[in-house]
Amino acid sequence: MSGVVAVFDAGKTNKKLLLFDEEYKVIHETSQRFEEVADEDGFPCENVESLQSWIHSELTRLLAAGQFTPTAINFTSYGASFVHLDENGKVILPLYNYLKPYPAQLASTFFNKYGGENNLSRETASPILGHLNSGLLLYRLKHEKQLLNNKGFSLHLPQYLSFLLTGKYYSDITSIGCHTMLWHFEKYRYHDWAMREGIDQRLAPVFSSDEVMDVEFNDARFLVGVGLHDSSAALIPYLASFHEPFVLISTGTWSISMNPFNHSPLTAAELKQDCLCYMTYQQKPVKSSRLFAGHMHDSAVNKIAAQFNRNNNFYEEIKYDENCVEQLKSRFKFSEDDLDVYTSCEDAYHALMIDIVRKQAESTNLVMSADVKKIFVDGGFGRNEIYMRLLADAFPLLEVYAASVPQATAMGAALAIHKHWNRREVPEGIVNVKRQTSDGRRE
Repeated sequence: MSGVVAVFDAGKTNKKLLLFDEEYKVIHETSQRFEEVADEDGFPCENVESLQSWIHSELTRLLAAGQFTPTAINFTSYGASFVHLDENGKVILPLYNYLKPYPAQLASTFFNKYGGENNLSRETASPILGHLNSGLLLYRLKHEKQLLNNKGFSLHLPQYLSFLLTGKYYSDITSIGCHTMLWHFEKYRYHDWAMREGIDQRLAPVFSSDEVMDVEFNDARFLVGVGLHDSSAALIPYLASFHEPFVLISTGTWSISMNPFNHSPLTAAELKQDCLCYMTYQQKPVKSSRLFAGHMHDSAVNKIAAQFNRNNNFYEEIKYDENCVEQLKSRFKFSEDDLDVYTSCEDAYHALMIDIVRKQAESTNLVMSADVKKIFVDGGFGRNEIYMRLLADAFPLLEVYAASVPQATAMGAALAIHKHWNRREVPEGIVNVKRQTSDGRRE
């Protein structure tokens, strides 16, 4: 058989194993969910033992079946999460949940000691996000759990998954550079505070995201990557397919606007408006902004459905109404707590989408640059006609596209190590796009 790559994609909810052929078609897929466990405070967290058994059992089962034998393996997972190992590779602490509240007093002590929130945020391209700043987790564990008294390494989750096959301790720039508050984006090294605290000594050497290690497992040999942070991985198919400047709006619970072509430093004002930088696997910053748009949508939809006695998926049948939009744009500012002003769920839903897209445009404009001519929207909102038409209207001088990539995150991890397993050029058409115009045409 021609080249095949396996990708372990560990999301917060679903854990997937996907196999791609040389044309980047998915030829095999399995999915599992694990029950969470609790940390010492009773807060839910990832079950590390389940992750361990998942990697080994899935690969063992795949080899035993004999239908597909991958040449290479890579990994991708959510960021801001460390697995803490002792010098023998044994897990010594829980895989703490990044949603766990951060101790306010400890945060105050940290920022007072190291120059204040504004300076640290700007230098590390990280908004203040508590445990989502995974470097602050290491700071807490040093002072509360004496983490640095233990020899060993703390690996971001994608690199821990890779470690389970390679036995090698490595870090990866896409995980380090993702709102961790560890990386100084101007000096291009770990921030001074991390070195003064000795945190950098807990971090493994950086391994290039597009290189591989030669690994033997169950008498089979593989080329194994170091793993990537999921947001950075999901951008790779777009970077591989489009070379003119673009903005990608990746939509889900969060709508994240990513501009890989905007190299201006983040300002204090942008950071306060939830801007940050991701890092590409080629070690380039990606100026980005976040909007809690999917959450806003789902919360309001539930209330609209209750108000008008409809099912929660009522909006899937609503078509764009130009007259409704024109009237609502001038009449109302949407509030999910004041639905009595609407005579129908159609009016209420249009008003909601007008409000979301207005906020989306403001968020996306924070990272926009003059050279951008295209906006790609992937995820759920890319399939929402009302959202797409309103977005096209909000950016009349740009080309707005609904875009889709089957298993974009896993595909990105496969593309990162393309040169090691795939004999062919990256094929055209791995990103499906349809242009959306404000008058409703899709091309």
